[in-house]
Amino acid sequence: MDNSKRYERLLERYKNGDLDRRTFLGLIGAAGVAYGVVSPFSRYAVAASKPDEVRFDGWGGVVSEAFREHAFTPYEEKTGIKVVDGTFGGGDEYLARVKASAPGEYNLAHLSGVFDYARYHGLGLTTVLNEDNIPNLQYVIPKLIEVFRGVTDGKLSCVPYDYGTTGIAYNRKHISDDEAKEKGARLLIDEKYKGKIGGWGDWRTRIWYGALQTDQDPNNATDMEAIWNAIRTHRDLSLKYWGSGAELMSLLAEEEIYTTEGWSGRIYALREQGHDMGYLDPPNGYGWQECIFVIKGSPLEACEELLNFMLEPATAIAVAEGQNYPPALDPNKVDLGEKIPKLPAFDPSGTLDGLTFANSAYWNGNEQAWSKEFGRIQKGY
Repeated sequence: MDNSKRYERLLERYKNGDLDRRTFLGLIGAAGVAYGVVSPFSRYAVAASKPDEVRFDGWGGVVSEAFREHAFTPYEEKTGIKVVDGTFGGGDEYLARVKASAPGEYNLAHLSGVFDYARYHGLGLTTVLNEDNIPNLQYVIPKLIEVFRGVTDGKLSCVPYDYGTTGIAYNRKHISDDEAKEKGARLLIDEKYKGKIGGWGDWRTRIWYGALQTDQDPNNATDMEAIWNAIRTHRDLSLKYWGSGAELMSLLAEEEIYTTEGWSGRIYALREQGHDMGYLDPPNGYGWQECIFVIKGSPLEACEELLNFMLEPATAIAVAEGQNYPPALDPNKVDLGEKIPKLPAFDPSGTLDGLTFANSAYWNGNEQAWSKEFGRIQKGY
């Protein structure tokens, strides 16, 4: 019998319940040894067995430090499964890595926004999590879960984990709260601060702020030429685009720049370090949520165990306090302590009605054209 057909029949019997998990793995292993082949279905055996390690990729800096200290190390001690830390500077960069990888090479990722989730689903990279293995989902804000279910037909390939905003950061030694409030998003295109302005080199963020600077709805812009001109103005006034949270913090801390849009948790971290940083979310400011996403081909049971461990309220709260972003936990169900309610972007109601999130269909539908045009502008056109 053809090897692939043999494996297909074994897999079908396993899915139908005719074989238990142990027998299924044993038969696949025996068949593989007997025929001296690497089965195209061997990934199922890897995914179903307990792995020695899983890989987690995130944003680096204080965020990764919080995950390592409060989640990964305790998980390793409890399960004996090693968590391999990886980092990335942006979502596009990481997705390119995943697309070029072998199945199972990447497992869990700290993705930003429903639009990333939708992109991964469109590329066939989602899984179907067994939610019975993640009972701590009961503590998560319902609104954060439902938006992901809407993309994957009611199923989940991730768990929501935190949320925040990309607001306007400014050094109070040089810019007052009143000035920042008065100018709002236009602070970032003010000639007065030429050479002391920064910005994230991410096409979505640049377009979002270009919309705010031209009095447009970021989720329904009507004059893209005005937005492109605002982006060019910002580019010409900026010292540089930053590419990571660590670089953002360094530029502000060293006073190489006085203002930039920035991630709420990173600006709070600068305040904790003693820097006098202001932070403003303008009307229609950029709200976002992040999830822990499980990539197709990963060992699901181990990943589900890690996800549940990370959503344990004590763990999630410790990580949130470490990375300075509110957790996805519902404040109506969980006592979040003293620090979290003081974090930027925190919503005590648990509804998140005060935050403006990106419309995933709108942004993903324009990604190809808009990212290309921003790339041209970034190069000086």
